Amino acid sequence: MVKETTYYDILGVKPNCTNDELKKAYRKLALKYHPDKNPNEGERFKQISQAYEVLSNPDKRRIYDQGGEQALKEGGGGGGFSSPMDLFDMIFGGGFSGGRRRGRERKGKDVIHQLSVTLEELYKGAVRKLALQKNVICEKCEGRGGKKGAVQTCGTCRGSGMQVQIQQIAPGMIQQMQTVCSECRGQREIIDPKDRCKVCQGRKTVRDRKILEVHIDKGMTDGHENSLQW
Repeated sequence: MVKETTYYDILGVKPNCTNDELKKAYRKLALKYHPDKNPNEGERFKQISQAYEVLSNPDKRRIYDQGGEQALKEGGGGGGFSSPMDLFDMIFGGGFSGGRRRGRERKGKDVIHQLSVTLEELYKGAVRKLALQKNVICEKCEGRGGKKGAVQTCGTCRGSGMQVQIQQIAPGMIQQMQTVCSECRGQREIIDPKDRCKVCQGRKTVRDRKILEVHIDKGMTDGHENSLQW
């Protein structure tokens, strides 16, 4: 019997949903309420990320189902959550096609490209072409990394992305260390090589290249910035 369903309600799933259904719901909502698409929905995006982080972890989900958020806090399962952006990058592979963030540049930082122009171009004006590349979600597998059902929760770390190692450093003294899972490399999931997407090879994203036109206006000064959107 599930004590409370707040996290399930946030994701729009039932308490008996599968991991695949959880991930599908998270992907849909995370893309919809990502700050790059909806700057005013930061809190909603955070709630979606927090709900998925708990329910996608077997141990945290069990504790939550038995005692709700309070049980998570008391049991140490909800004392800290990953950054919503880190979780998003973990699921989508670090790429997002809906805004100007790219890779680790997640705090609204613009990507700046310097463009050298001639005096004649500054005097008369001109149009130059700029080739850019960025990671975008693979359309072939819709960001899953493989065919439906191919993505499985990592059995080594049980979907946490981390492993705990205990080492004895002195008689009667032990040291506990948390490291990135060696099997899934922190991705929380694994994909059988034969089931990986042939386009992105299981990376969930592909490199996209686009040619943008840069308009050099007459009389531009050195250091002038033009804003371009992809």
